Amino acid sequence: MNAIATTLSLSNDLLTGMEFGPARVRDLFHLAADVKAHPERFAKALEGRHVAMIFEKPSLRTRVSFEVGVTSLGGSAVFLDHSSSRFGDREPVADAARCLERWVQGIVARTFSQETIVELAASARIPVINALSDKFHPCQALCDFFTLDERFETLRGLKLAYVGDGNNMCHSLLTVGSRLGAHLRIATPAGYEPDPAVVAEAKRVARETRGKIEILRSPEDAVSGAQAVYTDVWASMGQESEAEERAKVFAAYQVNEYLFSLAAPDAVFLHCLPAHRGLEVTHGVLDSERSIVFDQAENRLHVQKATLLTLLS
Repeated sequence: MNAIATTLSLSNDLLTGMEFGPARVRDLFHLAADVKAHPERFAKALEGRHVAMIFEKPSLRTRVSFEVGVTSLGGSAVFLDHSSSRFGDREPVADAARCLERWVQGIVARTFSQETIVELAASARIPVINALSDKFHPCQALCDFFTLDERFETLRGLKLAYVGDGNNMCHSLLTVGSRLGAHLRIATPAGYEPDPAVVAEAKRVARETRGKIEILRSPEDAVSGAQAVYTDVWASMGQESEAEERAKVFAAYQVNEYLFSLAAPDAVFLHCLPAHRGLEVTHGVLDSERSIVFDQAENRLHVQKATLLTLLS
């Protein structure tokens, strides 16, 4: 099955972010703002509902924000630790999904493979939320643009530069940003570009929303005049053996004080964390007053609560 294929019109899942059209993303942001401002109004919204959390990879922000989110909405979360064995090794993913749907009302899954997420959603008759895979990180990108919306009050035409690896985070920024009419400039070394299919879909949507997608080689060209500068680790989970080689390839793509100085005067810095200080970003940029990385981290809670309410209510 195609890892980025999804039933856009009928899906009650969040697998890639492509399931959400522009209007639904805006509605999600309105709900997230309401949840953030008035959490007490939603304290029993998921009462009696249970969410299974399947994690093959380590997590701090995703796990805590989802567990706290479910609990603060009146529901309960059941954590399934698959860090020592892949989900599907002990029994087929489809069999496990059909069991889980009898007990819980939703599944949050962080897996190595996007195919596992897709198979879960195809097999379970309950909502499935992608909490990070090798292809996409939709929860993070939704939270990122919500955070930018809080800061700039409009996302249409917002210039966001992403510098680094064309990875899952890059794919999700393209997917969500194109739906909001943002102008995204992606700068990667040769051979590390984002998936052409993801780029093509983002460009298609951007034509409808008056957004813009540029795939560049030069980090300076990407960052020049940008209102938001984003980077991520150079070696994602599962790529640890490539870390040394990637550090050489990506050295010119570090977001340091010089590169960040090329951005707009009111520009902000974003990173999904954890950050490797001194590699993809310097201490000075990460800890500066213009860094909003901890606002992003906080908003994971509010946007994921809105996502749970949207899909499970």
